[in-house]
Amino acid sequence: MHEMSLMESVLEIVEEEARKAGAASVRLVKLAIGELSHVEPEAMAFCFEAVTRGTFADGATLEIERIAGRGWCLDCAEEVALAERFGTCPKCGGSRVQMTGGDDLRVAELEVE
Repeated sequence: MHEMSLMESVLEIVEEEARKAGAASVRLVKLAIGELSHVEPEAMAFCFEAVTRGTFADGATLEIERIAGRGWCLDCAEEVALAERFGTCPKCGGSRVQMTGGDDLRVAELEVE
């Protein structure tokens, strides 16, 4: 399960930012996870509970926002929604679509006290 190592990296970022802010604890972590990122939100939520025990984020709430896949079709010069990596253009059927969004994982928001 690669989500465990991803969540450990997220926790490092969260703890670093909490220290920079002079916070005693973290109340909320909001993650943005792209639908094309191959990251399972349910697994991330499970891992969050495991990796935050005894840390700045122990007891914090995790919110996950899903980011839709987007791409630029080189054939019809349109931005389009993508349901899968390397998918065809839903407008013209062309196969030359460059992914422009929805493959990311980032800490979108952090609430500390």
